[in-house]
Amino acid sequence: MGAGVFTAVADPTRRRLLDSLRSGPRRVNDLVLEQSVAQPTVSKHLKVLRDAGLVRVRAEGKHRWYELDPDPMLDLERWLAPYREIWADRLDALEAHLDLTEKR
Repeated sequence: MGAGVFTAVADPTRRRLLDSLRSGPRRVNDLVLEQSVAQPTVSKHLKVLRDAGLVRVRAEGKHRWYELDPDPMLDLERWLAPYREIWADRLDALEAHLDLTEKR
């Protein structure tokens, strides 16, 4: 997994764009309206997402449609899995502690 995926998802604007694209393809103008961000800013962030492989673009007439490519997210998910296990163990311990505290 390249550092590009990490860089791409590190930015909150790009994460919001990815969230918007989860429900289906969008045109740039649609994303601009949804995000309340200027068109040049949205285009800049879409380029970063495209370069990271997280977004695909297709031309349809004069419109460009952007859609999520979830495959690079699988690499991110595999990398995060061991950390998720650590947090799950800690949350289980917190739950057990709270249960004991509540019973007292």
